[in-house]
Amino acid sequence: MRVLLDTTFALRGHSGTGVYLAHLVPALERLGVEVLEARDEARSSPGGGRARSARNLAAELRWANAELPRRARALGADVLHHPLPVGTLALGPPQVVTVHDLAFVHLPEAFDRGFRNYALLAHRLATRRAGAVVAVSQATADDLRAQWNVPSARIVVARHGPGQEPETHRPRAERPRHFLYVGDDEPRKNLGLLLAGYARYRVSAEEPLPLVLAGTAAPAPAEGVERVDRPDAERLAALYAEAAALVHPSLHEGFGLTPLEAMSAGTPVLAARSSGVEEVCGDAALYVEAYDAGGIATRLAELAVGGALRRDLSERGRRRAAEFSWTRSARAHLDAYALAIGGGGRT
Repeated sequence: MRVLLDTTFALRGHSGTGVYLAHLVPALERLGVEVLEARDEARSSPGGGRARSARNLAAELRWANAELPRRARALGADVLHHPLPVGTLALGPPQVVTVHDLAFVHLPEAFDRGFRNYALLAHRLATRRAGAVVAVSQATADDLRAQWNVPSARIVVARHGPGQEPETHRPRAERPRHFLYVGDDEPRKNLGLLLAGYARYRVSAEEPLPLVLAGTAAPAPAEGVERVDRPDAERLAALYAEAAALVHPSLHEGFGLTPLEAMSAGTPVLAARSSGVEEVCGDAALYVEAYDAGGIATRLAELAVGGALRRDLSERGRRRAAEFSWTRSARAHLDAYALAIGGGGRT
């Protein structure tokens, strides 16, 4: 099978979509798929760690709806795969689209109005016209059915594997050095809740652990909060190994790639409840409600001093993470490609 995969969004680096593409391509190739990559090198990167910006919309439409189908036909691709819903409007080979989440539906206040309107249109058109839809979780699949009546027969659930390779994992530090947040500061990530909860924790703790923000988040300076800008894989592995816990306060996630990455490394996870994260973590994480700063503070205090609690979460997390792999994900993608080629999903 020959698949043309739009890898433009790999240009984002260590974003969820970038990690998805970086792992999916070799996993597909190991299964014998001929993956042809196409990326729009002229596309500018979105600023501020946010999702697609308005200035890129016209370029994305041109790329997805004209240039990509043209390339797919010229290369004799059996399938054209869009890793985000920006296309499937033009004629061409069978097309597959991946839907990660519908956060813009559930949290409209967290997105620019122009982007929100575009995302709504793009997702509805893509899921209606694609030969098959890949959902990264059962939670996202359920959302697609509930919001737009996408038939179950057209949806293939393909859960991600961990974002870091096992060989990068480090032995857990005997004594934790910090709490860890990994990501950006877009509104739905709920970083303000974490900072408020952490400030309360510091007031009551005798020897509070620092909070390390790894990624692109750049909040106002606060006592005990440290930044590590865009750590490479080796540095990130060290941060996980030295963390009392990953704290993931996001209001909505389609999957929960960062918690899975932490569990795979043996790092305890403290997360705000959302369907995608709970699907990934199950009972291997501690949870707080999405707007409960006091709950964050309480859990941080428990994790800071609770060696037995950390060990239990670490062991359960590793077992849970072992249930996810990029090979399983790639096999599910093959099912989606076959569905699209067979025409069973076309409407």
